Order: sequence, then structure tokens, then C-alpha cells
Amino acid sequence: MLYHHAHHTHSPLSLLSRSFKLIQPKTHVRSLSLPTFSPAQPLSDLLPLASTARSLRQAKQAHALALLNGFLPRSVSLCAALILRYAAFGAHTTCRFLFEATVGYCRTAFLWNHLIRACATAGVRDGFWTYNRMVRNGVVLDDHSFPMVLKLCSDFSEFRKGVEVHGSVIKVGFDYDVFVGNTLLSFYGSCGDLSAARKVFDEMPERDVVTWNSVIGVFSVNGLNAEALESYREMNSTSGFKPNSVSVISVLPVCVDLENEQMASQIHCYVVKVGLDLHVTIGNALVDVYGKCRNVKASKQVFDEIIDRNEVSWNSAITSLTYIGGDSEALDVFRSMIDTGVNPNSITISSVLPVLVELGFFNAAKEIHGFSVRMSIESEVFVSNSLIDMYAKSGCSTAASNVFHHMVEKNIVSWNAMIANFAQNKLEFAAIELVRQMQAHGETPNSVTFTNVLPACSRLGFLHPGKEIHARSIRMGSTFDLFVSNALTDMYTKCGRLSLARNVFNISLRDEVSYNTLIVGYSQTTDCSESLRLFSEMKLAGMAHDTVSFVGVISACEKLGAIKHGKEVHGSLVRNLFHTHLFVSNSLLDFYTKCGRIDLARKVFEQIPDKDVTSWNTMILGYGMLGELDIAISLFEAMRKDGVEPDSVSFIAVLSACSHGGLVEEGKKYFKEMQDQNIERTQTHYACMVDLLGRAGLMEEASELIRGLPFVPDANVWGALLGACRIHGNVELGTWAAENLFRLKPQQSGYYILLSNMYAEAGRWNEANFVRELMKSRGVTKSPGCSWVQIPNQVLAFGAGERIERLDSDIWNAESL
Repeated sequence: MLYHHAHHTHSPLSLLSRSFKLIQPKTHVRSLSLPTFSPAQPLSDLLPLASTARSLRQAKQAHALALLNGFLPRSVSLCAALILRYAAFGAHTTCRFLFEATVGYCRTAFLWNHLIRACATAGVRDGFWTYNRMVRNGVVLDDHSFPMVLKLCSDFSEFRKGVEVHGSVIKVGFDYDVFVGNTLLSFYGSCGDLSAARKVFDEMPERDVVTWNSVIGVFSVNGLNAEALESYREMNSTSGFKPNSVSVISVLPVCVDLENEQMASQIHCYVVKVGLDLHVTIGNALVDVYGKCRNVKASKQVFDEIIDRNEVSWNSAITSLTYIGGDSEALDVFRSMIDTGVNPNSITISSVLPVLVELGFFNAAKEIHGFSVRMSIESEVFVSNSLIDMYAKSGCSTAASNVFHHMVEKNIVSWNAMIANFAQNKLEFAAIELVRQMQAHGETPNSVTFTNVLPACSRLGFLHPGKEIHARSIRMGSTFDLFVSNALTDMYTKCGRLSLARNVFNISLRDEVSYNTLIVGYSQTTDCSESLRLFSEMKLAGMAHDTVSFVGVISACEKLGAIKHGKEVHGSLVRNLFHTHLFVSNSLLDFYTKCGRIDLARKVFEQIPDKDVTSWNTMILGYGMLGELDIAISLFEAMRKDGVEPDSVSFIAVLSACSHGGLVEEGKKYFKEMQDQNIERTQTHYACMVDLLGRAGLMEEASELIRGLPFVPDANVWGALLGACRIHGNVELGTWAAENLFRLKPQQSGYYILLSNMYAEAGRWNEANFVRELMKSRGVTKSPGCSWVQIPNQVLAFGAGERIERLDSDIWNAESL
């Protein structure tokens, strides 16, 4: 009866105010070091003070006063207030203690509701213990109990529990309560059950503005843009309620996703008409929507009209410009923000760093890093992630690692950015190891992780780790992601397992990258005809060929020697205006020169407006292979006159030409020029010089050059010497070269045959027979020769009196290409 009188006859504030006068400051208050209050000051005033100052000590002082004056444990209202204050400081145990001491004096759901709310405030997940205990104890739940429990179900994605609570709502008749209905609507929306959310909305007998805003927000967040827009229109026209600022902010992102600038303009007009344009949040949303609809002028106008801009206003202007690729303009806005005196926050920094990366302003990005350190925001996860990405793309892998290792909190984006950092900067082993580390730290790889790490496996040729990642992606369902399937196809292709690459390709979504990966992959194998089939299939699938497609199929034609089909591809790329691309033109040069059509190659070469060193090198090598040595050397000189600096390949081409032409002095001159121009001499350059000297009969000079090499000679160098010995019959040097070749390439039949023939020509039959027997004992077999013959509709390969392979090329015609 005492509780009934205190709880219902007097408010808790008046009770505490009157009772506080009974406190003796000299005997109790000062001994507890409490602050001094006037006798008329309510004790409950101390609780908001504790919340404002965030002082747990002051909350404890209020608690002590309540105990000293006997208010606790009997005062349910005071206990509830203290529970909420302690919850604000995460003192969940104290909240529970207060609740247990006072719950016996509470006959309603009032105190229970406050404990549920306190658990949410303190971030404690009690497994619905409080709610379940309420139900078991027969406590009558009210219109505050259900919304709070449903909110917990939403926050922790407890869908089954939420459905159970919904059943209780219907059972006790609270499904007609608009507040409970709004919470149910939000619960189903957050759990992704949109049909249930729609049903709750349709069955609500009473709706308010919050109801309409909730349903618009649910549809918007879950990607049902058309439904969100229709709900907004229905609210505005037939509901009896007019959209408010929340309605507008919820529906504007829908206009972005639908790229519906017209609807955004209509909403803008409504905003101006009802006077909501003064709301900075709405102004920020309009800046964003116009920017992402690519109406930069309207976005700038709205931004200029915002009276009280905040950090979000500036951030919206920056992000909307970066969305459409206006990096320079975004940087100008950032500068204006600084000049205006507005301090950038973590969102600003994380938005502007990618802008500086795109513009290549890495020094400025490092200055931004310094600024973030001074502002103590460098450890915020969004800023750190942007810094990792910035340093990775600038090639500063160590700096990116430092940022990563100093992060207090890491999320999946942090790990993915770091894996990309290692993969991009040729630290493939570290990238693969980091995937293992992230799992050891409890982080689950996602599609972005797989897309970042698979190229590292490709470059290393790590088939086994690549298969492990493939298996993991299947278990997680990531293989349906186009980027993952393309990365897997590329990995298997570069690891030489085209059959597995084709399996991934056959069961996955496909785009131009998918086809290009296999077209290029097959063009580098003996099954080049598959590149042509895929090239034709790609067009039949409605996909446009690009430079990679053309380069891949031209390479396949070159390996097949299919000059007719190569010409058809050439005609197709001319029709599609790809012949102006330097990369494609260089592929055509390589194709025509290797097919022996140097005349057509010369025409392509002369039509290239800006020739690079690869263009010149291809022509020099082409003329050299055909024995047009004077033209090859003159092209080398013309390249230098054209202002193109020769590279390592250029000197290989000209030295090869000098070798075949017997131009010893010219060859020595070019070889010396390499040293003068600080171009590194490789094994291939030395092989050319050995061939040059050997062909000219300067055998001793060639052998001395080999003995003086700064590295161990490879098979190319010894092969050049052996070939020269065969020409000039120098058996002793030939034997020396062959012995080294047998050690380096024990299964290469040509070297055995060359040495055996050399012995036979010198009349040394025993040695010749010994080499033949050695060849047999090592299991070395001579590869049969074959000839390719092209007739109008097919390409055939013959060898030793039989047809080895038939290549059906009916699909190769000018129209299909």
C-alpha cells in the first residue's frame, strides 16, 4: 500500500523534491562529498546532470542519496531513471542489481521495459532473457514492451523471435496500435521480409506519417525503388498526410538509383513549396541526387543556396562530383571548404583521397595524411582504408602496411585493401598469406577478397592455392559473382589449365572480359582455333569486340598461319575503327611479318600516326627474317631519326640482321652502343654476337666472348656457337658447346642431331653413332615436322604422308567476324 501511494498519488519528481528537504547536509551529504544543492532542488535533477557531463561518479552520488533517504528500492520511477543512467555508461550489472531489488514493488511492465531499454543502450545482448521472464511471470506487456523487443529483434537479426513476438502482439490485440505497427513494419523491413512488411502495412487500420515514412524507407533500403516511389506518391496524394523532411530524405536516394532526375525535380519543387528547403539535411540530399544524376549545374545551385552548410553539405558536393568523374572539380570544392574555415571530417578525407589518387597528386595525398594525423582522425577505419588504397596505388607498399598495422579497428574493407596492395605491388606471396591471416583474425573473405587475391595466384602460377580459393568461393556462393568467375577463369588460364578455365566459363555469367580471357588464353596454346570460335561466338552473343578481343584473335591467326582469316579480322577491326589503336596495329604488324607478308605489314606500319618502339622493332625483325638486311638496318637508323629511343629488343633485331648479313663491324658498333646508352646486355644479345662472329668464321673470338661473359651462358648462347661450328666444321668447339647444351637441355633432340651430323661430316663415325645411341638411351625423340595448308574454307596440317589434324573453320567468314 505504501508503494501504491507513492507511485500513483505523487509524481516521482515531487516526491524527491519534498523528501530532499529531510536530508541533513552536515551528517550525510558532505561525508559523501556530494555537490551542494538548495533544499528545494529535486534529486532527479542530478540524473540529467550526470548524463550531460557523462559522469558515472555523479550518477553514483544520486544513487547514494536515494538509498540514504529510503527512496530505494521502493520507488519504481527513481529506479527506472537510475537504470537508464547506468546503462548510458555500460554498467549493465548495476542496472540488473537495481532491477532485482525493486521489481517486487512493480505491478506493471514499466520497470521491465526500462531494463530492456537499458540492455539496448548498454549494448548488452541478454538473449531476450528479460522479455522471456516477463512472459513466464505473467507480466502484462504494453504498447511500450512490444516496440522495444521488436527493435532488439531488428538490431540482432532475430527473425524467428520477431515472428514469435508478432504472434503475441496479435494475441493480446496490440496489432491495432499504430506505434506497434510501425515497429513491426521496420522489423520485417530490416530482416528483408518485404512481403510481410507490405502485409503489415496493408492491414494497419490506423496510419500516421511515421508509418508512411517507414514503408518508403523499407522499400528504398531494400532496392525496391519503384515501390518506394509509388508509396511516396500515394502518401502525397491519398493518405491525408503530407511528406515531411524524413519522407523526402528517404525517397531522394530512390531517384538516384532510378536515375530519375525528373522525379527529383518534382520533389525539389514540393520542398520549396512547403518550406522544407531551409532544412540543411534536405539540401544535402538534393546536392547528392542532382550530382549523381549528372546535373552538376543544379547540384551546384542547391549547394550555393544552402544557408547553414555543414560538413555533410561539403561532403555531398565532393562525392557527387567524384561519382561522375569530376575529380578536378571535387578537389576545387575541397579547397573551398578549407578556405571557408570548415574542418574536414573523416568522411571528407576518405572521399578526397581517391580524388587525389585519380589525379595522380600523391604528394598532396600525403599532405592530407599529415592533416588527418594532426586532427587525430587517421585511425578511423574509413580514413585508414582510403590511406591504404592511396599508398598501394602510388607504389608505396610499405607505407600502406604501416597504416594497416597501426589500425585499432579493421573491417573487411581494410583487409581487402591490404590484399590488393600486396597483389598490385608484386608481393604475391604476402597477398596469399594475408588471406590466411584475415581468417585467423575471425574475418570472413568475400567476393572482393577473392577478386583481389586470384591475380596473385595467376602471376605466380600457384594452381593449388587458386583451387583452394575456388572451393571456398563455391561454399560461400561467390562463384555467381561475375568478377570472381572472371578472376577464376584468368587464374586457370595463366596457370595453363584451360580445360578448368573453360569449365568455369561454361557455368558462369559472362561479359566481354570473360570471352577476352579465353580468346587470349587459347591464342597462346596449340588449340588456337578455339580463339577464333570464341571470337565469333562473342559477337553472336551480342557483345562488342574490343582491343583485347582483336589482339587475341590476331595472335591466334598468326600461330595458325591463317593469313586469309587474319585479313578478315583486319577488315572487321577497320570497320569498327580499331585499326587506329596502336596496340592493335602492332599486333597486325607481328601477324603479317610472321606470315611472310612484309608488304602488307609495311602498309599497316606506314598508316600508324604515332609509332612506338614496338612498331619499329617488329618491322626490323620482319625484314631481318626475310633477309632484307639493308632495309632492316636502315629502319633502325630511321627509328632514331624519328626520335624513338631503341630499347633492348631493338638491338636484338639489328644485331640479328647484322649476323645474317655478315656485317661484323656494324654489329660490333651496335653492341658497343648498348654499353654507351646504358642498355643492359642480356643472354640474347650475347647469343646474337656469338652467332655474328661464328657465321663470319671468327670462332676463337666467339669462344673468347663466351668465356668472358659476366654470367653463366644459357642454351641460346651455346646453341649459336654450335650452329656456327656446324657451318665451319669446328668439331672441337662444337663438342664443347654440345656438352653444355646436353646439360642445359637434355631432351632437345636438335642438338644431338646437329652434333651427330657434324661428326659424320668429319668422318668420325664412331662419335656420330655414340651420340645417336646417347640420344636413344635418354629417351630423346625427334619431333616430326609438319606443313600447314590453307584452302578456301579450312586449314589442314600434314606430316610424313598423313593428315595430322583437321581444323574446321566454317565459322570463319568475314560477316561473322
